[in-house]
Amino acid sequence: MDTTNRQFETRREDARTLFPRLAKPLVDEVLGHRLHDDASAEEFHKLRVALRRIRTLLWAWRPLLDRDAIERERAFLRRVAAAAGEARDWDIAMTLLDANAELADGRIDAARRKARESAKNTLSAADLKHTLPEMLHNVKTGLNTGQASVPARRFARKRVLAARQALGKRIRRARKAGKGEYTAWHDVRKGAKKVRYLLEFFAPMAPHGYKGKLKGLKKLQKKFGDLNDAVATEHLLSEHRELFKDEATSQAVLSRLHKESRRRLRAAAKLVG
Repeated sequence: MDTTNRQFETRREDARTLFPRLAKPLVDEVLGHRLHDDASAEEFHKLRVALRRIRTLLWAWRPLLDRDAIERERAFLRRVAAAAGEARDWDIAMTLLDANAELADGRIDAARRKARESAKNTLSAADLKHTLPEMLHNVKTGLNTGQASVPARRFARKRVLAARQALGKRIRRARKAGKGEYTAWHDVRKGAKKVRYLLEFFAPMAPHGYKGKLKGLKKLQKKFGDLNDAVATEHLLSEHRELFKDEATSQAVLSRLHKESRRRLRAAAKLVG
Protein backbone atom coordinates (compact mmCIF):
# COMPACT_ATOMS: atom_id res chain seq x y z
CA MET A 1 0.00 0.00 0.00
CA ASP A 2 1.47 3.37 -0.99
CA THR A 3 1.89 6.30 1.41
CA THR A 4 -1.01 8.30 -0.02
CA ASN A 5 -3.49 5.45 0.47
CA ARG A 6 -2.10 4.71 3.93
CA GLN A 7 -2.63 8.33 4.99
CA PHE A 8 -6.13 8.31 3.48
CA GLU A 9 -7.10 5.19 5.44
CA THR A 10 -5.53 6.58 8.63
CA ARG A 11 -7.61 9.73 8.35
CA ARG A 12 -10.79 7.65 8.04
CA GLU A 13 -9.83 5.28 10.85
CA ASP A 14 -11.74 4.82 14.08
CA ALA A 15 -9.99 5.44 17.41
CA ARG A 16 -10.95 1.92 18.52
CA THR A 17 -8.89 0.29 15.77
CA LEU A 18 -6.09 2.85 15.88
CA PHE A 19 -4.98 1.92 19.41
CA PRO A 20 -3.99 -1.70 18.72
CA ARG A 21 -2.35 -0.69 15.45
CA LEU A 22 -0.09 1.73 17.33
CA ALA A 23 0.42 -0.36 20.45
CA LYS A 24 1.22 -3.76 18.91
CA PRO A 25 4.62 -2.75 17.41
CA LEU A 26 5.65 -1.26 20.78
CA VAL A 27 4.65 -4.42 22.64
CA ASP A 28 6.64 -6.46 20.12
CA GLU A 29 9.63 -4.15 20.59
CA VAL A 30 9.58 -4.57 24.37
CA LEU A 31 9.29 -8.34 24.10
CA GLY A 32 12.15 -8.39 21.61
CA HIS A 33 14.63 -7.00 24.13
CA ARG A 34 16.92 -9.55 25.76
CA LEU A 35 18.84 -7.84 28.55
CA HIS A 36 21.94 -9.98 29.09
CA ASP A 37 24.84 -9.28 31.44
CA ASP A 38 26.65 -7.16 28.85
CA ALA A 39 23.59 -5.14 27.83
CA SER A 40 24.49 -1.53 27.08
CA ALA A 41 22.95 1.59 28.58
CA GLU A 42 21.34 2.21 25.20
CA GLU A 43 19.53 -1.13 25.33
CA PHE A 44 18.07 -0.30 28.73
CA HIS A 45 17.14 3.14 27.40
CA LYS A 46 15.33 1.75 24.35
CA LEU A 47 13.33 -0.60 26.53
CA ARG A 48 12.34 2.23 28.83
CA VAL A 49 11.32 4.48 25.93
CA ALA A 50 9.10 1.76 24.43
CA LEU A 51 7.39 1.29 27.80
CA ARG A 52 6.90 5.06 28.11
CA ARG A 53 5.31 5.19 24.67
CA ILE A 54 2.85 2.47 25.65
CA ARG A 55 2.01 4.44 28.79
CA THR A 56 1.39 7.52 26.65
CA LEU A 57 -0.99 5.56 24.42
CA LEU A 58 -2.88 4.37 27.49
CA TRP A 59 -3.15 7.96 28.70
CA ALA A 60 -4.40 9.11 25.31
CA TRP A 61 -7.13 6.47 25.17
CA ARG A 62 -8.12 6.87 28.82
CA PRO A 63 -11.36 8.79 28.02
CA LEU A 64 -12.65 5.77 26.09
CA LEU A 65 -11.77 3.19 28.77
CA ASP A 66 -12.11 2.44 32.46
CA ARG A 67 -9.92 5.14 34.02
CA ASP A 68 -8.99 3.19 37.15
CA ALA A 69 -7.98 0.11 35.15
CA ILE A 70 -5.88 2.20 32.79
CA GLU A 71 -4.12 3.96 35.65
CA ARG A 72 -3.26 0.58 37.21
CA GLU A 73 -1.71 -0.51 33.92
CA ARG A 74 0.22 2.74 33.62
CA ALA A 75 1.51 2.43 37.19
CA PHE A 76 2.70 -1.10 36.44
CA LEU A 77 4.56 0.05 33.32
CA ARG A 78 6.05 2.97 35.27
CA ARG A 79 7.54 0.60 37.85
CA VAL A 80 9.04 -1.65 35.19
CA ALA A 81 10.49 1.31 33.27
CA ALA A 82 11.95 2.70 36.49
CA ALA A 83 13.89 -0.52 37.04
CA ALA A 84 15.46 -0.24 33.60
CA GLY A 85 16.20 3.42 34.29
CA GLU A 86 18.03 2.68 37.53
CA ALA A 87 20.33 0.29 35.70
CA ARG A 88 21.08 2.91 33.05
CA ASP A 89 21.73 5.64 35.65
CA TRP A 90 25.07 4.09 36.58
CA ASP A 91 26.28 4.28 32.98
CA ILE A 92 25.18 7.90 32.73
CA ALA A 93 27.03 8.67 35.96
CA MET A 94 30.26 7.37 34.46
CA THR A 95 30.08 9.93 31.67
CA LEU A 96 29.91 12.80 34.14
CA LEU A 97 32.92 12.07 36.33
CA ASP A 98 36.44 10.71 36.24
CA ALA A 99 35.78 7.21 37.52
CA ASN A 100 39.42 6.17 37.68
CA ALA A 101 40.50 9.17 39.74
CA GLU A 102 37.45 9.67 41.94
CA LEU A 103 35.90 6.29 42.65
CA ALA A 104 37.29 3.42 44.71
CA ASP A 105 38.67 0.57 42.60
CA GLY A 106 36.08 -2.00 41.53
CA ARG A 107 33.19 -0.58 43.54
CA ILE A 108 31.48 1.18 40.65
CA ASP A 109 31.46 -2.00 38.56
CA ALA A 110 29.97 -3.91 41.49
CA ALA A 111 27.27 -1.26 41.87
CA ARG A 112 26.47 -1.37 38.15
CA ARG A 113 26.25 -5.15 38.14
CA LYS A 114 23.97 -5.07 41.17
CA ALA A 115 21.67 -2.50 39.51
CA ARG A 116 21.50 -4.54 36.30
CA GLU A 117 20.76 -7.72 38.18
CA SER A 118 17.99 -5.94 40.08
CA ALA A 119 16.55 -4.62 36.82
CA LYS A 120 16.56 -8.07 35.24
CA ASN A 121 14.86 -9.52 38.30
CA THR A 122 12.16 -6.85 38.19
CA LEU A 123 11.60 -7.41 34.48
CA SER A 124 11.44 -11.16 35.01
CA ALA A 125 8.92 -10.77 37.83
CA ALA A 126 6.83 -8.45 35.64
CA ASP A 127 6.40 -11.34 33.18
CA LEU A 128 6.03 -8.94 30.25
CA LYS A 129 5.73 -11.83 27.79
CA HIS A 130 2.27 -12.46 29.22
CA THR A 131 1.25 -9.20 30.89
CA LEU A 132 1.72 -6.94 27.85
CA PRO A 133 -0.29 -9.05 25.36
CA GLU A 134 -2.97 -9.46 28.03
CA MET A 135 -3.05 -5.69 28.55
CA LEU A 136 -3.38 -5.13 24.80
CA HIS A 137 -6.21 -7.67 24.63
CA ASN A 138 -8.06 -6.08 27.56
CA VAL A 139 -7.81 -2.61 26.04
CA LYS A 140 -9.07 -3.84 22.68
CA THR A 141 -11.98 -5.57 24.42
CA GLY A 142 -12.78 -2.44 26.41
CA LEU A 143 -12.77 -0.30 23.28
CA ASN A 144 -15.09 -2.68 21.45
CA THR A 145 -17.56 -3.01 24.32
CA GLY A 146 -20.25 -0.35 24.35
CA GLN A 147 -18.16 2.28 22.59
CA ALA A 148 -19.64 4.39 19.83
CA SER A 149 -17.51 5.08 16.78
CA VAL A 150 -14.95 7.83 17.37
CA PRO A 151 -13.17 9.23 14.29
CA ALA A 152 -9.46 8.82 14.90
CA ARG A 153 -8.52 12.17 13.41
CA ARG A 154 -10.87 14.12 15.68
CA PHE A 155 -9.82 12.00 18.66
CA ALA A 156 -6.14 12.71 17.93
CA ARG A 157 -6.70 16.47 17.81
CA LYS A 158 -8.48 16.43 21.17
CA ARG A 159 -5.83 14.36 22.91
CA VAL A 160 -2.92 16.36 21.51
CA LEU A 161 -4.68 19.54 22.63
CA ALA A 162 -5.20 18.09 26.12
CA ALA A 163 -1.53 17.12 26.37
CA ARG A 164 -0.37 20.54 25.17
CA GLN A 165 -2.64 22.30 27.66
CA ALA A 166 -1.28 20.11 30.46
CA LEU A 167 2.26 20.95 29.36
CA GLY A 168 1.43 24.65 29.42
CA LYS A 169 0.20 24.35 33.01
CA ARG A 170 3.40 22.56 34.02
CA ILE A 171 5.52 25.25 32.42
CA ARG A 172 3.63 27.97 34.28
CA ARG A 173 4.05 26.10 37.59
CA ALA A 174 7.77 25.66 36.94
CA ARG A 175 8.22 29.36 36.22
CA LYS A 176 6.50 30.24 39.49
CA ALA A 177 8.55 27.69 41.40
CA GLY A 178 11.79 29.20 40.16
CA LYS A 179 15.07 27.63 39.17
CA GLY A 180 15.66 26.11 42.58
CA GLU A 181 12.76 23.65 42.31
CA TYR A 182 13.84 20.76 40.12
CA THR A 183 10.69 18.67 40.54
CA ALA A 184 8.54 21.24 38.76
CA TRP A 185 10.96 21.38 35.83
CA HIS A 186 11.12 17.59 35.70
CA ASP A 187 7.34 17.64 35.28
CA VAL A 188 7.85 19.91 32.26
CA ARG A 189 10.17 17.30 30.78
CA LYS A 190 7.62 14.54 31.24
CA GLY A 191 4.84 16.68 29.79
CA ALA A 192 6.96 17.53 26.75
CA LYS A 193 7.64 13.84 26.16
CA LYS A 194 3.95 13.08 26.20
CA VAL A 195 3.20 15.77 23.62
CA ARG A 196 6.10 14.63 21.44
CA TYR A 197 5.05 10.99 21.49
CA LEU A 198 1.46 11.88 20.64
CA LEU A 199 2.55 14.06 17.73
CA GLU A 200 4.67 11.20 16.42
CA PHE A 201 1.82 8.71 16.81
CA PHE A 202 -0.70 10.94 15.07
CA ALA A 203 1.53 12.58 12.44
CA PRO A 204 0.17 10.46 9.53
CA MET A 205 -3.25 12.01 10.11
CA ALA A 206 -1.93 15.56 9.93
CA PRO A 207 1.65 15.40 8.62
CA HIS A 208 1.99 19.11 7.97
CA GLY A 209 0.33 20.17 11.19
CA TYR A 210 2.30 17.96 13.57
CA LYS A 211 5.74 17.35 12.12
CA GLY A 212 6.57 21.04 12.23
CA LYS A 213 6.06 21.11 16.00
CA LEU A 214 8.36 18.17 16.70
CA LYS A 215 11.65 19.99 16.16
CA GLY A 216 11.14 22.39 19.07
CA LEU A 217 9.92 19.59 21.34
CA LYS A 218 12.96 17.45 20.55
CA LYS A 219 15.28 20.35 21.40
CA LEU A 220 13.43 20.97 24.66
CA GLN A 221 13.52 17.28 25.52
CA LYS A 222 17.27 17.12 24.84
CA LYS A 223 17.99 20.03 27.19
CA PHE A 224 15.79 18.64 29.93
CA GLY A 225 17.25 15.19 29.39
CA ASP A 226 20.74 16.59 29.96
CA LEU A 227 19.46 18.24 33.12
CA ASN A 228 17.90 15.01 34.34
CA ASP A 229 21.18 13.12 33.79
CA ALA A 230 23.08 15.57 36.00
CA VAL A 231 20.45 15.62 38.75
CA ALA A 232 20.01 11.83 38.73
CA THR A 233 23.77 11.34 38.97
CA GLU A 234 24.03 13.80 41.84
CA HIS A 235 21.28 11.98 43.76
CA LEU A 236 22.66 8.55 42.95
CA LEU A 237 26.17 9.29 44.13
CA SER A 238 25.01 11.21 47.21
CA GLU A 239 23.33 7.96 48.28
CA HIS A 240 26.47 5.92 47.59
CA ARG A 241 29.31 7.91 49.08
CA GLU A 242 31.04 4.64 49.91
CA LEU A 243 32.04 4.43 46.25
CA PHE A 244 34.42 7.37 46.58
CA LYS A 245 38.02 7.02 47.63
CA ASP A 246 37.51 9.35 50.57
CA GLU A 247 35.09 11.91 52.01
CA ALA A 248 36.97 14.89 50.59
CA THR A 249 36.63 13.46 47.08
CA SER A 250 32.96 12.76 47.70
CA GLN A 251 32.28 16.36 48.74
CA ALA A 252 34.21 17.79 45.79
CA VAL A 253 32.47 15.62 43.19
CA LEU A 254 28.97 16.22 44.59
CA SER A 255 29.62 19.95 44.71
CA ARG A 256 30.73 19.90 41.09
CA LEU A 257 27.69 17.89 40.05
CA HIS A 258 25.39 20.29 41.90
CA LYS A 259 26.86 23.24 40.01
CA GLU A 260 26.48 21.37 36.74
CA SER A 261 22.85 20.59 37.56
CA ARG A 262 22.19 24.28 38.22
CA ARG A 263 23.87 25.28 34.96
CA ARG A 264 21.82 22.78 32.97
CA LEU A 265 18.64 23.90 34.69
CA ARG A 266 19.26 27.49 33.63
CA ALA A 267 19.90 26.37 30.05
CA ALA A 268 16.71 24.27 29.96
CA ALA A 269 14.57 26.97 31.58
CA LYS A 270 15.53 29.44 28.84
CA LEU A 271 13.73 27.28 26.26
CA VAL A 272 10.38 27.89 27.93
CA GLY A 273 10.88 31.56 28.64
